[in-house]
Amino acid sequence: MASALDIEDIPSLLQYLRASHRISTNEQPKITLLAGGVSNRTVLVERPTGESWVLKQALEKLRVKADWFSDPRRIEREALGMQRLAEFAPPGAITRLIFLDPQHHLLAMEAVPKPHENWKSLLLAGQIDSNHVRQFANLLGIIHRKGWEQRDRFASEFEDRSFFESLRLEPYYLYSVQQRPGAAAFLHRLVEQTRATRYTLVHGDYSPKNILIHDSRLILLDHEVIHFGDGAFDIGFSMAHLLSKAHHLSQWRIKFIDAAKQYWTTYFEAIGDVPWRGEFEPRAVSHTLACLLARCIGRSPLEYLSEPAKSTQAAVVEQMMIALPSSGMVELIDRFEASLD
Repeated sequence: MASALDIEDIPSLLQYLRASHRISTNEQPKITLLAGGVSNRTVLVERPTGESWVLKQALEKLRVKADWFSDPRRIEREALGMQRLAEFAPPGAITRLIFLDPQHHLLAMEAVPKPHENWKSLLLAGQIDSNHVRQFANLLGIIHRKGWEQRDRFASEFEDRSFFESLRLEPYYLYSVQQRPGAAAFLHRLVEQTRATRYTLVHGDYSPKNILIHDSRLILLDHEVIHFGDGAFDIGFSMAHLLSKAHHLSQWRIKFIDAAKQYWTTYFEAIGDVPWRGEFEPRAVSHTLACLLARCIGRSPLEYLSEPAKSTQAAVVEQMMIALPSSGMVELIDRFEASLD
């Protein structure tokens, strides 16, 4: 059952915060609607005390053109992910959970201090900082390494992958099968392999869009599809963003290609000598290709790619699915760049 509370209705939100004793009866916080993702309502609450919260409420029907639904109880998974990641991530890299309200499918987290900037916005403006790329790679490497080291604990806590199915495998991979039958065999094999592979924590939404930068430090947001599974998905999902921007922004293409290679090599250094290291790269390549395709023809296409660019990228990737890069990720990056000339 969907929540009756709509946190974007400011009078209703104020009434809720007071009635639930989150704030005092007479308190008058400043409330600002935020332009969040497609799957949540998001507001900023700035209290007279100087404390600032971001409230996030999961939607049942996502805000995209195609019909796309997901259980709003995923907010509970996000709260758990936020707490667990904060245990081992670099200090300040994960926002602090303030409270969780499962009944209304919402949580409150500590707001990232101002001034801060969204990394996706910086990248689209051509501001590609190797320090940011290094932090991005190191943080994911830490998540995957710690997820493996504490696998007995996380395998049970994050066993449910239904949110990953409804928000990633179906709308990205399986929906793409319907749009591009030539990629069906590749995508069906990858989905089957992904469902069968479980060895570490997977963030599931590891993207520049979900990174804020404050004092040159990266802060990771949006943990609603975190689960125990195949970390190669995170690499594919994030690498597709860097390569799609290389496609879109030809004037900065070389910088994005270099960033993609730095991201890959730094990540591999960060995971250390884990036993799955040797078998990881082929799956990472497959997920990168699948995500590059899905961000053109899936339920959530990249808004900055024009229709001709989406068609070009989809055709290029489908050909690469037929003749996979034999030597791994760097070859994929080089072949993708060459195909855009």
